[in-house]
Amino acid sequence: MLGPITVIINASAGLGYQSDWTEQLRGKLEAPGFAVTLKLAHSGAEMVAAAEQALGEGATMVVAGGGDGTINAVASVLVGSGVRFGVLPLGTLNHFAKDMKIPLALDEAIANLVHGQPCQVDVGEVNGSIFLNNSSLGLYPDIVRQREQLQRKLGQGKWPAFGRALVASLRRYPFLNVKLKVNGDAHVRRTPFVFIGNNEYRMQGLNPGVRARLDGGMLSLYVAQRPTRLGLLRLAFHALRGRLSEAKDFDVLLARELVIETHHKRLRVATDGEVSIMHPPLCYRSLPAALAVMVPPGVAAEADASKAAGIDAYGADASASAGVAATARTPAASSRSAAPA
Repeated sequence: MLGPITVIINASAGLGYQSDWTEQLRGKLEAPGFAVTLKLAHSGAEMVAAAEQALGEGATMVVAGGGDGTINAVASVLVGSGVRFGVLPLGTLNHFAKDMKIPLALDEAIANLVHGQPCQVDVGEVNGSIFLNNSSLGLYPDIVRQREQLQRKLGQGKWPAFGRALVASLRRYPFLNVKLKVNGDAHVRRTPFVFIGNNEYRMQGLNPGVRARLDGGMLSLYVAQRPTRLGLLRLAFHALRGRLSEAKDFDVLLARELVIETHHKRLRVATDGEVSIMHPPLCYRSLPAALAVMVPPGVAAEADASKAAGIDAYGADASASAGVAATARTPAASSRSAAPA
């Protein structure tokens, strides 16, 4: 026996709502020897409650099946617990799974739970809420809020509702006035979009939107400059596709923690695609090595080799990583492409 595991499935993701599919999944998980507790969750609150119950019952591994929002909800309970976290990518984009090189095919993802190894990765946090991929404010959360309203009121699908929400947001031409406190410096900006990544997003050949590492202990801050309405349209399009690296005119800074201030008393903030209301100031920080994620053996070995060689996520000597954090690239000098998920 491989031990008890709890598998929490988003009932609206993939085929999670079909009983036949669920039983087939249970059979696939039990075949290698897992003692499986399988739970279907219909909301983020149910996912969190299921994960908390699993920890209380002594599960050796907790697995989330769904998209990035589901992965976030379950992971939020496991942060700092040391319990292994497994991922079954059942969503549309599956950014976290892709960056962790977790197989997207279901059978291969299950095999990874059996043969994979735990890899300690960083988690981002803002005002007590965690994110594995990124957090954003401005244009994207505004579009998501309107899309959800249209889906509830008119019964539209996700993509048609997104299109209508995008048009509505562009009509308002939204901008935020923010003060960014990073590495002891303050930067005042008027921008339609602020993005904070868990570690640095970078171009890798022709593959945009990929993080080379998730254990560098850094946050990456991307601030959009002031585009035209057409520029906002391109910005929203790239954000939807998870390819902001194709958008230009971004200011970039790196830090272990940062603070965003604004005159708004309440602000919509997206974390891994889910939008909530927060009260500024927004206090962001990196939680290093806070989550033990099951990854293919080769991925874990590569991470261990890099650590042994003293190389951090940015190709610098690990002993100098504090210097990397302290030497933030100022917005005036660091416009370049960003690539959020």
